[in-house]
Amino acid sequence: MYPGDNMRMGHGYQPLLQPQGPIMPGATDGGNANPVYGVATAVSIPGEGPTAPPTHLMDKVTGYEGGGGYVPPPPTVFPGPENDLRPQPAQWNVPSISEDCAREALISYAKSKCCYNSEPAEKMHFQSLTPANTLRYRLETFTESRSTEWASEPYTGQFVDTPACGPAPLPWDIPVPPPPMFADTKQKVKVPHTASVKGCHDCKALGRIACQKCTATGKVECWVCHGRGRNMNDDRCMTCNGTRLTKCTSCNGAGGKQCSTCLGHGQILCYIQLVVVWETHRFEYVVDQESGFPNDLLKKVTGSNLFIDQNLMVYPVIGSPYPAVNEASQRGISEHHNQFATTKRICQQKQTIELIPITRVRYDWKEKTYSYFVYGTEHQVFADDYPAKCCCCTII
Repeated sequence: MYPGDNMRMGHGYQPLLQPQGPIMPGATDGGNANPVYGVATAVSIPGEGPTAPPTHLMDKVTGYEGGGGYVPPPPTVFPGPENDLRPQPAQWNVPSISEDCAREALISYAKSKCCYNSEPAEKMHFQSLTPANTLRYRLETFTESRSTEWASEPYTGQFVDTPACGPAPLPWDIPVPPPPMFADTKQKVKVPHTASVKGCHDCKALGRIACQKCTATGKVECWVCHGRGRNMNDDRCMTCNGTRLTKCTSCNGAGGKQCSTCLGHGQILCYIQLVVVWETHRFEYVVDQESGFPNDLLKKVTGSNLFIDQNLMVYPVIGSPYPAVNEASQRGISEHHNQFATTKRICQQKQTIELIPITRVRYDWKEKTYSYFVYGTEHQVFADDYPAKCCCCTII
């Protein structure tokens, strides 16, 4: 069965809008509209910028009768991975870094701090370098979601793809080329056979909107005499020539400006717009080695990939020497399936296990013992007890 057939049969599909007749030039809107431009009383003054067409003015489109918004995907039976073979990582440990590498990392760290002296890093004596490597499990689920909304553009005589051209396809029946996997993207597509031409709702099909500053009169109170017509010496105000009003600078005295919705054409092309969102959802777990290293710092570094598994749906990991990683994989896959299997279309899943190198370094400086961590393939440093944090301190 084609996916759209499920939706036409009522499997969770939510149609779009309840239409009524079009607005015509000169028509009134509850007494607020005035077809005569420039009359200050009862003139509708919309906000700046284009707005969406009022939904009650839209024509009826079969399959989109009940209000825009999120559209659930049709029911799908998700296949499992293509086979039962689960790749196993071959190596789970790496040795600690060398003393030269550890010293260089600490020197770079000290020089990057404006108030740190690098002499302890340059002249320290190593006690020990202990590996405290950890594992990071990450599950990425790439999903697609769809919603619909009314949209419009100025009508300048372009082709109008009305419902008379054919039935409008349902949201999940519309082919939309996907982006590369795990590349978050948003795309908007016109739904075929849903267009119609309306008088612009913002300017009442006049092509211009009333100026908010002067309420469509083109005049404002004189800023010099504040509307008195005379100055402080009771002489006639030379700025407004005694008229109490000056030309509105916002509209240059015209009383209004070009409508930004229809760009002065007075008509707009209305259509239903499909909004497609592809996004990557992540689940992460880091094994706590209880070494005293703050795991939050690992978010900004990378490790060495020991395990990569990518498929439409992935199996939970097995074979890790850390049971917590196996459990995290099971939990992450279950959570993502519960969250997205019925609300979004799952396009692809990928799970990885990284080995993040962490080395704890203990060293002596001035008959005292200190320690620091070198972590990640970038050799970042965490040293909360560095002995020379102020460049003005005396080093003997």
